[in-house]
Amino acid sequence: MVDTASPKPTACLALADGTVFYGHGFGATGRRVAELCFNTAMTGYQEIMTDPSYAGQIVTFTFPHIGNTGVTPEDDETADPVAAGMVVKWDPTMASNWRATEELKSWLTRTGRIAIGGIDTRRLTRAIRQQGAPHVALEHNPDGKFDLEALVAEARAWPGLEGMDLAKDVTCAQSYRWDEMRWAWPEGYSRQEAPKHKVVAIDYGAKRNILRCLASAGCDVTVLPATATSEEVLAHEPDGVFLSNGPGDPAATGSYAVPMIKDILDKTDLPVFGICLGHQMLALALGAKTIKMNHGHHGANHPVKEHETGKVEITSMNHGFAVDAQTLPDGVEETHISLFDGSNCGIRMTNRPVYSVQHHPEASPGPQDSFYLFERFAEAMAARKA
Repeated sequence: MVDTASPKPTACLALADGTVFYGHGFGATGRRVAELCFNTAMTGYQEIMTDPSYAGQIVTFTFPHIGNTGVTPEDDETADPVAAGMVVKWDPTMASNWRATEELKSWLTRTGRIAIGGIDTRRLTRAIRQQGAPHVALEHNPDGKFDLEALVAEARAWPGLEGMDLAKDVTCAQSYRWDEMRWAWPEGYSRQEAPKHKVVAIDYGAKRNILRCLASAGCDVTVLPATATSEEVLAHEPDGVFLSNGPGDPAATGSYAVPMIKDILDKTDLPVFGICLGHQMLALALGAKTIKMNHGHHGANHPVKEHETGKVEITSMNHGFAVDAQTLPDGVEETHISLFDGSNCGIRMTNRPVYSVQHHPEASPGPQDSFYLFERFAEAMAARKA
């Protein structure tokens, strides 16, 4: 099945089922094979492309106006884009924003990321919802010559995210300190000069804004690689341990992350806080299981309910796996659920300050509905020291 979006296509997107979408290529040239997901956010395309949790994925943006605010280094969640590519309805227009330092097209070219425009993203999104996140091959060739059979074959041969440990690909190479706080008008980013708590953050693919939120909550943050041992964590004498977001199959990353977390829980009474993949790592360490979702949750308009208060938070989400709430052991309770599908969005130990959430409280879609989670972490560390 072929969908022709342009009489002179310079890019094409081939799905493993044989469907091919033609469009206009921009950004880098070449070919990428990955899982295809869709994101419903109306803003934040740069943060999405640089979120390490999107490793191994090509992102379809359901909002058509992508690129109209350009890009700025201030909005990068990591040094370079991590998502394998982007799919949009309309080709990016010239940037019109006072913060922009570069056009989206040139940024993608410079950072080696492929994009395709002119696609019927509504049709593509319906296909993802109905069939599950497909494996795809995306190619940008200015000559417009494509080997469709080879593209479909590559999409079918790609192994998929299940069983894939991608945290090792996006984690930091060595430890570092972080003291930059959240952006605020008119100063921009400022530094935490009077921290109250020492936090070790395990980097499974940490977004910069998460680290900024920790610093803004009064934390002196030391970031360690995903493979850090409990001995390396405790050598820093932290007041709390944070488990970051990240990509890939949590069960695969858990092969080395779970033993470390179990050791921390067994040997100490430290507060522990996890987000996204960190939430899944904590759940696995406590004895629960994770499952692959049909098409995942990706967007900035996801309603999440906290059981204790009944409060509904508007959250950002980016995950293709979820914690199976039915497998939570005694002593661990569900704290949050998605109001879209009832899937688990938070857990906590009933007798210790150990908790985690699936959504992203640092991403501010509400705009600050979930920031209390960072403050709760700081309060738990303060209470322990008191």
